[in-house]
Amino acid sequence: MRRKFLTVLGLSACLGLGLFSGCGQKAEEPRIYYLNYKPESTDIWKEIAREYEAETGIEVRILTAASGSYEQTLKSEIAKQGAPTLFQINGPVDYQKWKNYCRDLSETRFYSWLLEPDMAVKDGDGVYGIPYVVEGYGIIYNENILQKYFSLPSRKTDFASMDEVNNFSKLKALVEDMSEHLGELGIEGVFASTSFSEGEDWRWHTHLPNLPVYYEFSEKGIADEEQLDFSYEENFKNIFDLYIDNSCTAREDLATKTVDDSMEEFARGKAAMVQNGNWAWGQISQIDDNQVKEEDVKFLPIYTGVDGEEEQGLCIGTESYICVNSMASEADQQASIDFLEWLYGSEEGKKYVTESLGFISPFNTFAYEESPNDPLARQIVSDMSDSTKKSVNWDFTTFPSQRFKVELGNSLHAYCKGEITWDKVVESVKNTWASEKALLHEGGKEN
Repeated sequence: MRRKFLTVLGLSACLGLGLFSGCGQKAEEPRIYYLNYKPESTDIWKEIAREYEAETGIEVRILTAASGSYEQTLKSEIAKQGAPTLFQINGPVDYQKWKNYCRDLSETRFYSWLLEPDMAVKDGDGVYGIPYVVEGYGIIYNENILQKYFSLPSRKTDFASMDEVNNFSKLKALVEDMSEHLGELGIEGVFASTSFSEGEDWRWHTHLPNLPVYYEFSEKGIADEEQLDFSYEENFKNIFDLYIDNSCTAREDLATKTVDDSMEEFARGKAAMVQNGNWAWGQISQIDDNQVKEEDVKFLPIYTGVDGEEEQGLCIGTESYICVNSMASEADQQASIDFLEWLYGSEEGKKYVTESLGFISPFNTFAYEESPNDPLARQIVSDMSDSTKKSVNWDFTTFPSQRFKVELGNSLHAYCKGEITWDKVVESVKNTWASEKALLHEGGKEN
């Protein structure tokens, strides 16, 4: 009886101390589990995990989803015991699917470090997704070709440098006059070819229409809407027409062109300008017979004729937002936040971000010289830090579905070939946006 009494007493003591993992055992250590999006960065993330564990004693588990299967993997892993404590969403539309698992990060230092707080995924006063890498796009131009133009005695414009080209009317005047001097400039078109080969039109159905959507949202003071007015469609048409009417390839022949074709035309000096993002430097620099020097690769904002666009910057944003799993234990959530703040706030962590992962950081903890060492990335960082410029958000993360983008690309291509009018493009955009948004909220559409 005495032995049984002591056993019961000991068990009661264990429970009284709250040691639910078993008497005599230590409480569980906090854990960090990151579900990685990009297969190509797996080894780097595992190296980061080993470094952090060596420094803090806290284990970081890394699992990488196979290419194209991130959402499927997340659905599977999030339902398990020991689910990821850190995962990724790609914007406000994706947040709606995962909001029950997203912790409010508004009180964290990690959020306070953001250079552009409006880039975060918010819901009311809460912050539920924080961009951990940013990219930017605009009109890339070859400074060497532009200097040739500025030295032409027969040019009709009086621009002396690209610093003076700060709105659409000036850009249009410049481009159209350059088209009158192709032979003297040694180029085949001012712009590289607008790519409409199958699957190659993402610059036109996603990146370019971001601008009219951004300006509509800004004017209305909203982050999304069920029915798009497309009130800035004329501005979209302005720049799109300028591209296709001053290109290396006739507008009716664009179906054969890929993004690679476009970048090769720019790299080999056949075109002076091309719309693309900072990732394009890797393509440009590696193309055989590249004629463009690093110091001559520059960015210009995509001007469309909007009032006040002289203060417009580049299109800077991300589809990569980190979230902390609100269903994890409080200790695991805090450990995950501490890990992020080490990665983006400590000297050791920041080296991994810029030197190993090659990220452009969206945080003020990084100095200019800590940006990736390529000309376009450095200009993105400079533009983000320029208080006189207003970056254009990546509002295409609110586009309702891939089908919406495909339909827009098809309409734009048909317009290029003269098969439909611009009014038909506008009609298609508005109708498809509304129908796809309706499907999205009914739960009937996967993006």
